[in-house]
Amino acid sequence: MKNLRESTLKAAIEKELAERILVLDGAMGTMIQSYGLTEQDYRGEIFKDSECDLKGCNDLLCLTRPDVISSIHQAYLEAGADIIETNSFNATPIPLSDYNVSEHTYEINKTSAVLAKKAAAAMTEKTPEKPRFVAGVLGPTNRTCSISPDVNDPGARNVTFDDLVEGYALATEGLLDGGADLIIIETIFDTLNAKAAVYAVESVSEKRGIEIPVMISGTITDASGRTLSGQTVEAFYNSLRHARPVSFGFNCALGPAELEPYVAEISGICETYVSVHPNAGLPNAFGGYDLTAEQMQVYIRKWAESGYLNIVGGCCGTTPAHIKSIADAVNSLPPRKIPDLPVACRLSGLESLNITPESLFINVGERTNVTGSARFRRLIKEEKFDEAIEVARVQVENGAQIIDINMDEGMIDAKSSMIKYLNLIASEPEISKVPIMIDSSKWEVIEAGLKCVQGKGIVNSISMKEGVEKFLDHARVVRRYGAAVVVMAFDEVGQADTYDRKIEICTRAYKLLTEEVGFPPEDIIFDPNIFAVATGIEEHDNYALDFINAVKTIKETLPHAMISGGVSNVSFSFRGNEPLRQAIHTVFLYYTIKNGMDMGIVNAGQLSVYDDIPKELRDKVEAVILNTHKGATDELLAIAEKYRAGGSLKKDESQIDLSWRNEPVEKRIEYALVKGVTEYIDQDVEEARLKAASPVEVIEGPLMAGMNVVGDLFGEGKMFLPQEAEQIRLRKQRQDPDGHGKG
Repeated sequence: MKNLRESTLKAAIEKELAERILVLDGAMGTMIQSYGLTEQDYRGEIFKDSECDLKGCNDLLCLTRPDVISSIHQAYLEAGADIIETNSFNATPIPLSDYNVSEHTYEINKTSAVLAKKAAAAMTEKTPEKPRFVAGVLGPTNRTCSISPDVNDPGARNVTFDDLVEGYALATEGLLDGGADLIIIETIFDTLNAKAAVYAVESVSEKRGIEIPVMISGTITDASGRTLSGQTVEAFYNSLRHARPVSFGFNCALGPAELEPYVAEISGICETYVSVHPNAGLPNAFGGYDLTAEQMQVYIRKWAESGYLNIVGGCCGTTPAHIKSIADAVNSLPPRKIPDLPVACRLSGLESLNITPESLFINVGERTNVTGSARFRRLIKEEKFDEAIEVARVQVENGAQIIDINMDEGMIDAKSSMIKYLNLIASEPEISKVPIMIDSSKWEVIEAGLKCVQGKGIVNSISMKEGVEKFLDHARVVRRYGAAVVVMAFDEVGQADTYDRKIEICTRAYKLLTEEVGFPPEDIIFDPNIFAVATGIEEHDNYALDFINAVKTIKETLPHAMISGGVSNVSFSFRGNEPLRQAIHTVFLYYTIKNGMDMGIVNAGQLSVYDDIPKELRDKVEAVILNTHKGATDELLAIAEKYRAGGSLKKDESQIDLSWRNEPVEKRIEYALVKGVTEYIDQDVEEARLKAASPVEVIEGPLMAGMNVVGDLFGEGKMFLPQEAEQIRLRKQRQDPDGHGKG
């Protein structure tokens, strides 16, 4: 097994994984405690003059009691472990600083790997048909990069992304120099910490010109099914899949009984091998673990029989006896088969957002952009961040599935404002549940933002404006942070303003990204430039139609790439006339979505329902958008003032034709759901309930009929998510207007 560090090593590991379930070792800390070591054991000769107590800093034992660590490795190997982990869980500068031994980071990591490698190599020599591997451990540290340590200051952080990267890189260098075969980033409770570890490992990989196999293992902290920093299982996976790990899974915090549903979930969504090493049950009142080896064996066998496992071992409380039972449990059972999943852009905030060709249009909230919202710009300038956070909250409540954040303004320190705002919204679950689009024309602002976001977000944007080399450099960095990217149709010549130029630039960028960077095509989002129409300049008349046609061609010729754009640009000529702008946006989206546009940056709360736009206005707007004839702009201008008053196309309920109130109650409920009329909720639902055999009949009858109409409009591109979300809220209100049910 010598010198198999590069792709041959990864191939050797994957060969074993394809053939059998591999066994990981058990707890290091539990075994160390069984030796009853004293302060002197931790000090040895090296640290005999230390001014602080060192007992508990288990990583130091690699230097002061290597015999103990080696004997633990040997015990796990004899129990049946295929992979043993180095004793380096806390061996990065930050946790080691608690003991004033940070300067020994590299030495500890290298020695930990040397000890494990020696034991693994000796066992492999005895049984060459069953190779053993060493996983160099990078632990989570004792700080969180995406959570404030001060409940009174949610924007505060006691560690930075760069601090973590520096420490993880130093530890990785030591582990590799000591002979580790792969790196395991484990017990992850804050995904941003893990992203820093991935960034560090990839930096070392690039520096050394080698491929470093990586295992990733997170921690579900309680019955909520989330990490400590709030992510769901799938959101956590989406955030880190860019590392292309050998395996992905969970360890620690929970015992096998509590961990089982999350093991089942990850096995169904993970595109690589799955690893699990649970605790020996939940800790008892004395901090011990009571699940016996025999009891644990039952759970592990069930998991293996269910097809969940590729790698399995033990965490806190497990011993060589547990590992032997686990090895016996899986010995004759086949490994999990990696599922064949559809290609998707898999984004995340605290929750996942998977975009496939079958996905409906994605609304990107634009009001947290200082260039698009005067109010938001004022709030940021005046440092009224609490109020600025409410802007984001309203966007999400109104249906935005992604929020675009931009701080580019001459009187604003864009970098510091971006960092502060992202740190603050990280503590707002109702906002941070959605992915973030980091929007800036300044690269330093984009990179600063990427260091604050634990989920998988989107960078908006990069382009070939400054040449191919800078474009590729930026793309590689974005990929290392794990983000998707918006690519502007902009090259050395200028912005693409015609159909031909849009196709030319997007095609060139696609080939560069996929062939030279290895950027996943599903994470490429093209912005082919939406320009204003009806400007009075004839050359601009075809701008909307060129975009609409370019969308169709890009979707047909650049597989899996997506398309976005700043929708409000198309109506810029009519700024100040919000009803008219809403109509233009709605009609424009109707045609672009038909051709395959995936997402758009738009005020999620101000989109009209296509069929609700007065026919006169809709016809004039369509003539402009599709450039059907030369006088289209003049004809729209002629009626523009008619729609300016009121500021919205939405009708006031008091002015709505009430003839629908004469319809049967079932039709009245359907009408109200589609139109969003709230005034008659109680009386209509009560009338329907009294008429029906049961409350369920009301839900399955008129309520469902109304929602089916909403669904049809949505599917035809005549209604957008904000409107549908409003109807869903209304349906819930009709089902339970008082919060305690009608049945």
